[in-house]
Amino acid sequence: MTRADLVLPPTDQQTPTAVALKAPDEQPLEDALAETQVLQEQFGYVVVVYPATLDTAFVRRLHTVRAILESDRIALIESELPPLGLAVLVRQLRQLSVCDFSAGVVAASARLLAHYIHAGALLNSVARLDHVPVSLKSHAKSWVPGSQFGVVAGSHPQLVKIGGEDRLAGPDYATHLTVARGQLQSDWVTGTLAPAWGVRGVHETALPEDSGRWWGTQKLIEFAAHLSDISVIHQLVSSVRRERCHWCGMELIGDRCCFCAAPLARENQNRAAGVPTGRTPNASPP
Repeated sequence: MTRADLVLPPTDQQTPTAVALKAPDEQPLEDALAETQVLQEQFGYVVVVYPATLDTAFVRRLHTVRAILESDRIALIESELPPLGLAVLVRQLRQLSVCDFSAGVVAASARLLAHYIHAGALLNSVARLDHVPVSLKSHAKSWVPGSQFGVVAGSHPQLVKIGGEDRLAGPDYATHLTVARGQLQSDWVTGTLAPAWGVRGVHETALPEDSGRWWGTQKLIEFAAHLSDISVIHQLVSSVRRERCHWCGMELIGDRCCFCAAPLARENQNRAAGVPTGRTPNASPP
């Protein structure tokens, strides 16, 4: 990870923690190289998940470290998820890391699992929201005192005004809801959204530092509905066909190796088309 506040508490005693890498202005290149080398020697492989909004200099540092070490055991994975959703994704990968999956499959699972995270926020304004399409009408409503908006980011973004007839569409499978409160006072997320989405548990955590910037306001409550039971997550990942990278030999799911970035061999691409191909998780753990 690239921030310590994105490392959520483990869900059980088996879930390992994560290492938060330091930004270039906090750590010399020599120290970053030494730290990464120690991680490789200790764990065998290093999977780095970072937000698409990460500072360019930090992204460049990550690629520089990988290039200097000439390592094919470091995977750099960019994610479009908002901060809390990204933290949830990282915790799921931590859960998978102690299962019977290879490092290549664990890294490639990031793309699959991201599709099953409904990440959003309750906002007092969408005037500065850049990551989700906002209509002129919604912009105008955000200037009305007391207005609040429910937003879901991702491949199918949603935005509704709280108190109107529209509702946020939620997952059609069992999830838990992780909630992080900012400077907005409201019980809408836990009192209205959670029952509407049929979540099986609500867990509160601290708001990530970058959440206000990502959502365009500090007056928010961020949330993420996600799979929590490791048996269900394991079943989902196991349901996807595994391939072997023709370049570095790593096992993978999807259409690209996360360690060497090589695309799936042409003869196998048709079988991997339409990723994510995992079956919709069962409503109850198997």
